[in-house]
Amino acid sequence: MKRKILIVEDNMSLSQMQKDWFSQAGYDVMTAMSEPIARALIRKTQFDLILSDVRLPEGDGISLLKWLHKERKDIPFIITTEYVSVPDVVYTIKLGAMDYLPKPVHREHLLELAEEVFRPIATVRKKEKALFHRTSPGILQVEKFARLVAPSDMSVMILGANGTGKESVAQTIHCNSDRWNTPFIAVNCGALPRGLAASLFFGHEKGAFTGADTAKNGYFDMAKGGTLFLDEIGTMSYELQSLLLRVLQENTYTPIGSGRERTADVRVIAATNEDLPKAIKEGRFREDLYHRLNEFEIRQPSLAECPEDILPLAEFFRERFSKELKRETRGFTNDAKRELLSYSWPGNVRELQNRIKRAVLVAETPMLDVDGVNIGIHPDEDVPTASPVLPLKDEALEKESIIRALKACNGRREQAAALLNINPATLYRKIKKYGLK
Repeated sequence: MKRKILIVEDNMSLSQMQKDWFSQAGYDVMTAMSEPIARALIRKTQFDLILSDVRLPEGDGISLLKWLHKERKDIPFIITTEYVSVPDVVYTIKLGAMDYLPKPVHREHLLELAEEVFRPIATVRKKEKALFHRTSPGILQVEKFARLVAPSDMSVMILGANGTGKESVAQTIHCNSDRWNTPFIAVNCGALPRGLAASLFFGHEKGAFTGADTAKNGYFDMAKGGTLFLDEIGTMSYELQSLLLRVLQENTYTPIGSGRERTADVRVIAATNEDLPKAIKEGRFREDLYHRLNEFEIRQPSLAECPEDILPLAEFFRERFSKELKRETRGFTNDAKRELLSYSWPGNVRELQNRIKRAVLVAETPMLDVDGVNIGIHPDEDVPTASPVLPLKDEALEKESIIRALKACNGRREQAAALLNINPATLYRKIKKYGLK
């Protein structure tokens, strides 16, 4: 079932553009030009996200947010405006707005924010998720560490930027442990509602609080005998950190409203993109919890550090989404491959996945071209690129470019020659010239 999004915006061209962005990404979108129209639509339709401008011809975004609060409609709400006011930002966040975006709003930022909103708090995996086998040296080292630590019950801390695939590392550990045939519960700590976090982790009894109409198990119950993966651990509230530490120390917990302790039989794996030692110094993260979770540390490299994986991953995603979206595609043009290899990928594997999905969706030819993979890319001159494959024009760069091309193509010389826009025989001569293998 498609997620429903309401755009409240009086600028018709901007509203239509944002609607197109969301529609292409697979969302069901409706628009409103004023607060009264928005209210009427909200009464009739259950929306999953509202994107509203502050200034409207009738009413405004802040009063709409107030009305939602009064009506007890808990819908994720994002404010957009050309006139950024710090007091307004603080006020809207206090009212419950998820974010406050200055205009112009960029496509990628908006879509990534929507994806974050719709990420489930917890995902239950009773069977191993199909993972793509990557071959870059950095990833192979990570997999080696994951398999080494897997047989133990040591707590593992996985470090890495957003979108690098930290959950896949956690799954590798789980699937190579004695707990492989038990549940793997992945929890997005960044999406935990503060007031319900303890109940979600430890469960509650019927009548424990307003709205607790039935007893419910928490994540520790759901993961019993298995693995509990805590993603974005750095965003966890200080109060919940204290409760989690107690469970890890004593191996027991008590559901909300219950007087009976339960045994915690789980292996905990945590992940973060934050600098936790810095968070400790600033008083945002408990040092004792950090050491409890960090018995063994693994750093997941960024996609920019693993250029060898870019093209194989792109091909993997192309095949997957061609089937899912029922589109006939055969591969990428050489120019498109160079584009993929030259981009910095700040959003890492997740960004690559999203970009290929959209390229497949809008493809007009079986071979995905530069225009397709370039959707929404706005290179920043201040951001270094991910070891691009460059044309062989400057002798000083020639050797480096050949090395990068060979890495990107896993040593396949014919493919590397195509990327470099040279004849294979020319590449062979240059490999010999520079003593490359």
